[in-house]
Amino acid sequence: MEPLEMPPPALTLSSDDMLNDISTAPTTPDGSLTFSPVLQALRLREALEDNSRGRIQRARAEARSSPALSGARNSEVRNICCVGAGYVGGPTAAMIAFQNPHIKVTVVDRDITRIAQWKSKHLPIHEPGLQLLIRIARDGAKDFSFPNQPSRSFSEDTLSSSSRTSSCTSQCSDHGEQLYFPSRTPNLFFSTEVAACIADADIVMIAVNTPTKRRGLGAGRATNMTALEAVTRVVALNAKPGAIIVEKSTVPCRTADMIQSIMKCLRPDSDFEVLSNPEFLAEGTAIRDLLHPSRILVGSSSTPSGVRAAEMLSSVYESWVPRSRIKTTNTYSSELAKLSANAFLAQRISSINSISAICEAVGANVSEISQSMGLDPRIGNQFLKSGVGFGGSCFKKDILSLCYIATSCGLPEVAEYWEQVLKINAWQSSRFVRRVLKHLNGTLIAKKLVVLGFAFKGGTGDVRESPSLECIKELLEDEPKEIAIFDPYCKPQEVRDEIERTCGKDVLIEHGGVVEVYLDPYEACAGAHAVLVMTDSEEFKTSLSPEHRSFNLKDPRPFDRLHPKESEVLELEVFLEKTLGISDPLQRYVDEPACDEDCDTCCKIERNVNEGGGARHENLKLDWARIAYHLAMPKWVFDGRGVLDADIMTELGVNLVSVGVANDLHGR
Repeated sequence: MEPLEMPPPALTLSSDDMLNDISTAPTTPDGSLTFSPVLQALRLREALEDNSRGRIQRARAEARSSPALSGARNSEVRNICCVGAGYVGGPTAAMIAFQNPHIKVTVVDRDITRIAQWKSKHLPIHEPGLQLLIRIARDGAKDFSFPNQPSRSFSEDTLSSSSRTSSCTSQCSDHGEQLYFPSRTPNLFFSTEVAACIADADIVMIAVNTPTKRRGLGAGRATNMTALEAVTRVVALNAKPGAIIVEKSTVPCRTADMIQSIMKCLRPDSDFEVLSNPEFLAEGTAIRDLLHPSRILVGSSSTPSGVRAAEMLSSVYESWVPRSRIKTTNTYSSELAKLSANAFLAQRISSINSISAICEAVGANVSEISQSMGLDPRIGNQFLKSGVGFGGSCFKKDILSLCYIATSCGLPEVAEYWEQVLKINAWQSSRFVRRVLKHLNGTLIAKKLVVLGFAFKGGTGDVRESPSLECIKELLEDEPKEIAIFDPYCKPQEVRDEIERTCGKDVLIEHGGVVEVYLDPYEACAGAHAVLVMTDSEEFKTSLSPEHRSFNLKDPRPFDRLHPKESEVLELEVFLEKTLGISDPLQRYVDEPACDEDCDTCCKIERNVNEGGGARHENLKLDWARIAYHLAMPKWVFDGRGVLDADIMTELGVNLVSVGVANDLHGR
């Protein structure tokens, strides 16, 4: 099914060219509270008082009783446009489209290459489960049926995707026997026609990058709002009257005011509501987080129209999220909640990493400490895993933003507190490198080191703010013979680009340097003097994590309704795929879009296979016996994520050094 013909923009004075003219003005103009993340404590207090809980509750009651709202819940949201095809926009839009077949969802971006990837079978990001959502929402699905009773002898023969509608319909009278699902047309689209798609949308989600400023006022701390401001101007000039604007990007407090001011300035005769709807996704588990969110936060103004807008957005999520998990707040609380959540998670990591240093000094084991603390219900067991430090595009950026806000509010003590979290994080990765050097006799000359895992965490290909990169930069100072890198999820060229951007191209082996990126882990480890495990990818572990063991899977049938939700069908599909070992167990996929004959990605995959390197090594457990056999003597493995079993490695003749565990080998 081809995308529907888009109507012309609501206003003719705008074009996508505005995105090419991104403002370089400071994000915090002098004297402007509305446009600035620099908050004045007195003004903020007054604003929060104006949005007291009692006022909001009264507005909600009024909104729920209005005729407009009842219609909005059922029929008004028919078209959603998500601006930004990155780690937030892509998966979020895919999930919304998957769960709401009646809503047209379009992801727009000016990056032609990225949009082309989203349209192909080579998605630009790696997220477990994302491909399945894309296959259904973007490509559509065949009709299919399945028995509604679990069966140990369940086989592929019991599934049907034929068009035998009459037979399936007759069986649907007893939903304990067979459930039938009709074919589904595509409702997820990707486009570079930004203005046209915005003009047609009932809800416009803004999910663009908001990095830390590198220069100007607030450099190194404040959030760079350049992209968000530019997109807001395009939205203002093209959105239809009454459209709801939603912040998905992580932004400082009062950003909704900035967006609203731009909308009012450029469209004074039109009314728009601006909502805050932050994402709480973890890369590597984003699809699981979207399927089973701990909460959906929707921040709005306390006016009846603001509350109606919040209810409309909530109705989109209610397709699969229980209403009890959809929380509504004022806009400022929603914006600050995202920054606060990431700051607290990062704080826990730095806290346990600080304890790991004490463990190494006194002979304790940080894993045992974590298990003990995790049993305390007041603490919980999440984010108590010691390692080489946190990375990624969120934690550091959001803590810096929080520090900037605190300083701007005249709260230097608060800023200093959160800055210490970042200091401990940087110190932990540097301490890990020093420990490696100590065990290798203080020199890396003529030695080959292997870095297993270059992404900032396991299960993702995101290399932004990677702890591995920081460690590599320090290791290069000691002039090793070679630093070999392997990551089962990262694209080699992206790894090279990140190293070149941070360390310079001269360090890469193709430019006469010592850093080489490998496609095969065994080739990378051959003859190495030390292996550094830098991510917690399942491929690197000596045993599977509990959540990855197949015996934890349960057949979700029988369903208690004739028409299970898409998320329930997805749960069944995952169960069957894992237990039967086949793809598309419900036989509902249509063919993926065919690539051009000269598809660059296909050519690379074919070339890698022909060369014996393998296309990818995802989900293939490393054979540590094979790796250990080819290591140089003495054999050293440095576990920066606590994923290796000490007894197993000892049996292989390997000297294992783990974070948070004392090592007394040779009196060290």
